[in-house]
Amino acid sequence: MKKLILMLMLAGMASSFYSCRETTQKKTQDAVEAIGEDIESNTKKAAEKIEEGAKKVKSDVKEGIDKTKDKSTQDDN
Repeated sequence: MKKLILMLMLAGMASSFYSCRETTQKKTQDAVEAIGEDIESNTKKAAEKIEEGAKKVKSDVKEGIDKTKDKSTQDDN
């Protein structure tokens, strides 16, 4: 009888351990997916900021070139 009770207890513990393992695995998978989504979102934001910065640099360079042309035209007169 003791062996039967011990076997039932071990079976119960094993099934609860297996159940916890599945839960942990699911939580880990969910966390990995969330991290992936965060990386994707932050990458898109960074790309947008870089593009904005590049447009500003292009505008500033064009403005500088225009000012230089204006000064050289004034110096020629």
